[in-house]
Amino acid sequence: MTETAISVERVTYRYHNGFQALTDVDFQIRKHEFVAIIGQNGAGKSTLLKNLVGLYKPTQGNIVVNGINTRDISIARLSTKVGFVLQNPDRQLFANTVEEEITFGPRNLKLEQAEIDRRLEHALEMTGLGPLREDFPMALSAGDRAKVVIASVIAMQPEIIILDEPTTGQDRRGCAQIMDIAKDFQNRGFTVVVVTHHMALVADYAERVIVMCQGQKLLDGPTAEIFTQTQALRKAFVMPPQVTQLAARLQPQLGQQGAVLHTKELADLVARQYFSGKESSIQ
Repeated sequence: MTETAISVERVTYRYHNGFQALTDVDFQIRKHEFVAIIGQNGAGKSTLLKNLVGLYKPTQGNIVVNGINTRDISIARLSTKVGFVLQNPDRQLFANTVEEEITFGPRNLKLEQAEIDRRLEHALEMTGLGPLREDFPMALSAGDRAKVVIASVIAMQPEIIILDEPTTGQDRRGCAQIMDIAKDFQNRGFTVVVVTHHMALVADYAERVIVMCQGQKLLDGPTAEIFTQTQALRKAFVMPPQVTQLAARLQPQLGQQGAVLHTKELADLVARQYFSGKESSIQ
């Protein structure tokens, strides 16, 4: 049985002004999963993430990360277990070079120089930033700035990485590069949680989706299954990917079962239907 990486146990969070951003949220994320958390602005996603990484402590309920309650561990110690990439990477950049940015965390852990160097090279390799190691981070492109933040998180060697809207402001190529890094992280045996409004990326990368609505968990399940629940998604102001919507409209003609998540999948269905029709006419 797969071990649990994150356990969210009936969590409620209320801000100091009395606004309740989360209400009785309950779910588990297993180790090695790639999970997307989606929902409209104000659904509670960012508040949930800040609770997961220990920046906030639940008003009620508990969050347990790799067996440790976030109430019982400092943010500094938790950062070695959970890496957090903010929506705006510029808020996490401060060093003069890419190399200094990546090694800042490991140096704060008082690691041996050999271990710091090993982590640096590993992070550079995973993100493809080797040629930019001496560059000033804030002078890089938006995509490369995001990679620097991800590399600095990877250098802390967390078992879980959480990304809040990591593709904001990125072009298509940048989006793919960042999500490929996240997928590679998962393929190496770690856990990935991504918050995004980009439903096509959810379809391409996430195995499971949690839908938040008005501070509560509305849906939770495999990606293809979630994207068939159009009425519930509409309540959360979420639309499935365009290819999924198109395939649903063509369902009577194509006869497919379940949600179509990828363009190639739809193309294969259309081709199969076309060629089966040709064979019937020949007969």
